[in-house]
Amino acid sequence: MIAGGKIRASSATRGRLRLVVVQALVLSLFATLFVRCWYLQVLGGEAYQAQAAEQSVRELVVQPARGLIVDDMGRPLVASRTAWEVTVDRTMLHKMSEREQRKLLHRLARSVDVPAAKLAARLLLCGEAGSVSGTCWNGSPYQPVPVAKDVPQKVAVAIMEQGEDFPSVLVDEQNVRAYPSPYGINAAHLLGYLSPITEDELDAAEKADDTSVHGASVVGRAGLEKQYDRYLRGYPGYERVAVDSMGRVLGTTGETAGAAGDTLVTSIDAKVQSVVEKELRETITTARKTFDPVTGRNYVADSGAAVVMDATNGRIVAMAGFPTYDPSVWVGGITSRALSRLYSDQAGTPLLFRATQGQFAPGSTWKPIMTAGALSNGFGQDTRLNCSSSFRVGNRDFKNYESGAYGMIGFDKALQVSCNTFFYRVGYSFWQRFGSDESDVHARDPLVRTAQMFGFGSETGIDLPGEASGRIADRQWKLAYWKANKDYYCRLGKKPGDDFLHRFAREFCVDGYAYRAGDAVNFAIGQGDTIVTPLQLARAYAALSNGGTLWEPRVAKAVVDPQGRVVKRIPPKRASRVKVSADDLRYIDTALQGTSRTGTMAWRLIDFPLDQVKIRSKTGSAEVYGKQSTSWVSSYDKQYVVVMMVSQGGTGSGTSGPSVRRIWESLYGIDGMKVNRRKGAIPGADPPAGLPTFSRTGEILPPRTVEDAPAQRNRRNRR
Repeated sequence: MIAGGKIRASSATRGRLRLVVVQALVLSLFATLFVRCWYLQVLGGEAYQAQAAEQSVRELVVQPARGLIVDDMGRPLVASRTAWEVTVDRTMLHKMSEREQRKLLHRLARSVDVPAAKLAARLLLCGEAGSVSGTCWNGSPYQPVPVAKDVPQKVAVAIMEQGEDFPSVLVDEQNVRAYPSPYGINAAHLLGYLSPITEDELDAAEKADDTSVHGASVVGRAGLEKQYDRYLRGYPGYERVAVDSMGRVLGTTGETAGAAGDTLVTSIDAKVQSVVEKELRETITTARKTFDPVTGRNYVADSGAAVVMDATNGRIVAMAGFPTYDPSVWVGGITSRALSRLYSDQAGTPLLFRATQGQFAPGSTWKPIMTAGALSNGFGQDTRLNCSSSFRVGNRDFKNYESGAYGMIGFDKALQVSCNTFFYRVGYSFWQRFGSDESDVHARDPLVRTAQMFGFGSETGIDLPGEASGRIADRQWKLAYWKANKDYYCRLGKKPGDDFLHRFAREFCVDGYAYRAGDAVNFAIGQGDTIVTPLQLARAYAALSNGGTLWEPRVAKAVVDPQGRVVKRIPPKRASRVKVSADDLRYIDTALQGTSRTGTMAWRLIDFPLDQVKIRSKTGSAEVYGKQSTSWVSSYDKQYVVVMMVSQGGTGSGTSGPSVRRIWESLYGIDGMKVNRRKGAIPGADPPAGLPTFSRTGEILPPRTVEDAPAQRNRRNRR
């Protein structure tokens, strides 16, 4: 019994010991928990409270209103309007099941008329698996992602009213580009367009510490929108919002105001621009209905351009290209079909601005430049050369237009009747004197040097992106071209065939580098491989008008902030002066007045008040192998230069002449033989020297004419 009692006592002792141990463990756990809670709430409370607050607040980007682009009178060419935008909160979306996400995207796709697959692609962060550059989301993962822009108001309202069917979907108003089109203008090439910022651009902006852009930004891609993007874009604002655990917005906790973009004032006059666009379009339409006796079919008239420039300072008053496109096609995102058309050869590549990017043989509009070169290098104003029906070089006869002949004439008559054989003789003379060694790429060539002096073969420096440089087909260019293409033509020449292309390939393979007399005479009349842009030609003629100053063309005049203060003036810039004597420039000027009165342009200026508006002009019909002639008319007075070009459009005065006349009539308010400057497209017929007036109410008024009066009187006196 004693032994049994001892066993029971020992068991009870061990049980109590276990209970004590368990109690000790429980007490230690409670003590640890208490100490931890005390630490979190008392010692570390403030830090964790701040961290929790930060996790419940998100920073959203507020897009700024982009600045206006206005013409010289303050008329808006590009403005902004509000549009409904549908966005999706990725955080809330990802808290839903995959099945719920698919149902939501399909429901949303039906509402906004965008395929569900496209919506899903737009919701992917750039860099995620399956993301596509240009479609994926560049912005913050916490920023609602735009999936449909510029949606109809009734669609936006329907989504907002049915919020329970569209969890994580938000609808808001955003600023988008609008095109008021004063006087019905298009001006798409001048104005440019916008598209979302790319990853590379965003990375570059971050490295440069540029805070004016972010992942949701749109940036300028062409025209003035690109050239002056940093002024137009403004600075974004930021809104801090509190959200719950599901990502739903509970309220606003703070806001950092952004800044609207600045207004860009241009030298474009919307009224003149509308006339130029209309005349260019009608000229091309008429040419396409006109029979070409050379080819036996109507003119193709595939493209064209027109420029109106202020000859006194190089400012662009109007500039148009054809074909063109609707600038609003980019608003809200462009479709792949519309984008393909803009690059389509069949549609005429509407995205290409022929005025600054199109390159064409100048034809006879080149001859005044060649005259300046000849008079500055040994020929005189009293020089007389034979304007024969043809001029033989080697075994080839270079013919005059329609084989006409005028006998012994001077440079003035040669310009007025556009005599090719006269200028053939000029080009051949220089080739004989300085360049008869066909392989000497450094031979002196005064005509080439003069062309370069007038700015051909290099960009004009206009404040528009993507300008073409043209080409002067001199000895060095020909050698470089031969080296680059020799292998191709040598292979082609070895193939059987006796047509022109195969014969040319064989000759080119052997000595395509040689600058022969035929190249020199072609160069003197603006034929061969020399090409220019319409803008380059307009600038060169402005130098003839103003006494020899070559300007860098400018479209913009000033940048004005939203309060109406001038941020930056963009003055005209002198590029250089042409080294041609004032006497020789006056001689050319007088000769070109004769072109308008008795020369090749005269039949288009019958009953035009040439005594009051003294237009100088030169026509051109540039021949291009395998194509119809390019029509040119270049004209100027002491205030303006007007140039029009139609590719495959026929003769200069025949095709472009009527429209060039009507542009001049609009500039000076001409009705028959009467000139009323007050009824001109620009009041007083002079571009305003001042800027539009920006009132405190936001209204934009035309420039004050009182300030401009002295400058206008001076211009009229010079004219």
